[in-house]
Amino acid sequence: MEALLYIPLKDHTVQCYLCSHRCIIKDGRRGICNVRENKNGYLETLVYDKVIACHIDPIEKKPLYHFYPGTLSYSIGTVGCNLKCSFCQNADIAQMATDYDGRIVGKSFSPEDIVAGAEKGNCKSIAYTYTEPTVFFELALATAKLAHAKNIKNVFVSNGYMSAEALDMASPFLDAANVDLKAFSDDFYKKMCKARLAPVLETLKKMKALDIFVEVTTLLIPGLNDDPEELKALAAFIVNELGDDTPWHVSRFHPTYKLTDRPATPLETLLMARDTGLNAGLKYVYTGNVFGENSENTFCYSCGQKLIDRRGFRVAKNKIIDNKCPDCGALIHGVGL
Repeated sequence: MEALLYIPLKDHTVQCYLCSHRCIIKDGRRGICNVRENKNGYLETLVYDKVIACHIDPIEKKPLYHFYPGTLSYSIGTVGCNLKCSFCQNADIAQMATDYDGRIVGKSFSPEDIVAGAEKGNCKSIAYTYTEPTVFFELALATAKLAHAKNIKNVFVSNGYMSAEALDMASPFLDAANVDLKAFSDDFYKKMCKARLAPVLETLKKMKALDIFVEVTTLLIPGLNDDPEELKALAAFIVNELGDDTPWHVSRFHPTYKLTDRPATPLETLLMARDTGLNAGLKYVYTGNVFGENSENTFCYSCGQKLIDRRGFRVAKNKIIDNKCPDCGALIHGVGL
């Protein structure tokens, strides 16, 4: 299938502008994502109907804690990613084409199949996740349009490296996103992800401007992106540019893929990061990939009352009424609370 968002250049070369790499791709070659190939000056997506992962998940698993909590999300992904993170948690599928000589596998799913599956599973939303949704943008966009017409919400779980043009195209149908803000250091992005920080920050600001509901996740890797001053700067960016009502998830790293020389994130680091976010003025900060320490519960920022009691990814009790704390009346920010 012909890809979206590219322009022809000389000698059957094309430039893709789906993401911020804006790859110039020669005839017979693929872009950085390894799932878009130039075939005689015609850019083709190789994953339009090749879904490699499909599950019904709690929306909390994305993680989205302030977007229809307690509901189910029909979650899909294909092979491929436009970042090359050495700590990739889903490298077996995200980096498959890169690590295995261009290999692409998946089961045939049409947009109609996906929406029908969401309806059958009583899912409030469809999440484009597991790998980077930008790289299967054509499938995601076609599906999102159908879902939108049926009042099924659409969610991107993204690294935020999509182009402004792609986000403009998706925004009429995109209801929410959890974006990985992997660090607040351009050097980290260059060394660890083969990318840059600035495009991610611009995506986050643009999503807010387009009224897409946003939550942010940062995976804390010991010695690489957990410096207290860097975390203060990251939290300040969220407060100042996205709003103090933006939920921030600070998650525990476990050694994986090409980054196995680092230990798992100490609990103390996660708690420090959570305190950093709260001290910066964020109303909602969660610790992820660790249970206990009230890591998954939602509290009223005004009176401290526990409002959503979560047991792992399951909502045991939700006391919020009309987006307000029942005890003090404070506005609790989110969608479908």
